[in-house]
Amino acid sequence: MHYDWRLARVLDEDGNVLDEVAWDGHRTFSTLTNRLAQLQTGRLVPEMRTLLERFPEATPDPLGALSNPDWPELDEDERKLLQEATTMLAKRGVADAAGDVDRRLDMLVSATVELRSAWTTNEARCVEWAGLFITEADLDGQRAQIPPAIAGASKITDAAEALGVSPPVHAPTKIEWTALKSHAIGVVTSTQRLQEHEDAIREIASSYIPSLSALIGPLGAAKLVVLARGRERLSRMPSGSLQVLGAHAAMAAHRRGAPPPKHGAILFSMPQVSRSPRWVRGKIARFLAGKASIAVRVDHFGGVPWSQEQIDEINGHVNAIKAKFPKPPKRG
Repeated sequence: MHYDWRLARVLDEDGNVLDEVAWDGHRTFSTLTNRLAQLQTGRLVPEMRTLLERFPEATPDPLGALSNPDWPELDEDERKLLQEATTMLAKRGVADAAGDVDRRLDMLVSATVELRSAWTTNEARCVEWAGLFITEADLDGQRAQIPPAIAGASKITDAAEALGVSPPVHAPTKIEWTALKSHAIGVVTSTQRLQEHEDAIREIASSYIPSLSALIGPLGAAKLVVLARGRERLSRMPSGSLQVLGAHAAMAAHRRGAPPPKHGAILFSMPQVSRSPRWVRGKIARFLAGKASIAVRVDHFGGVPWSQEQIDEINGHVNAIKAKFPKPPKRG
């Protein structure tokens, strides 16, 4: 069976037309848009269903009309109608994509990861650069204050004063100071952008995956959804697979013979795991992965979001695991 939006035909093996049914509906760009969307998703239009009732053995070929030299060409009115309908269909696709929260989270999380990577490098460079001149500054304790102090100062001595330390012995040249200040302004701007990105993730995740966000934090929950390529995929994922999401390098090493990872980067970022003794981290990660698996199913299938009391109960179980294994196991 060959077909397009205008008609459907059944052909024999020699290319002879056995039957044909044309679309006899009211042709507007709106009705054609709906018809194209139906064909795009692989659904049968009425003409195709009619021919399949007459020829049950016929096989629909979506590309048949394009390769059929005898297929009727579009007239001018049909070309204009098709152009308007395809434009509307494209706009509808963009609107549908904007409503896809999984894709929106993917964009936000990916942009945040890229921004944080650049920010980390630039922030470290700014602090070290400023430390060459403002030697009395505490580069660790005052780390967050150094970029805005440089960015808001008119000269290096003003920056030192803002940090509460003595003026530098050596000052940068005028053009060097301009470069340092410009770099610091970039770090401050990036810090603000990073905060805006993470605030947006928190807002979306807290409503889209509230139980999972309450359990592991909205940023971590959003990253799990992105790593799983969608909330639905994450909700159907075994807890063991969820447990090692983000452990790409460790899983690759495991395939080469290394021991399997006990957790991925997302679960390890939770203080319940990272701040626990190393000998219980695997047990805690496995327990939390099981709870996270349940939480995302609650969120995806419309359950009641978890309360803070439920989260506290889970954290109580984590403390019980640590209390049960206060010392590392003895090696035999």
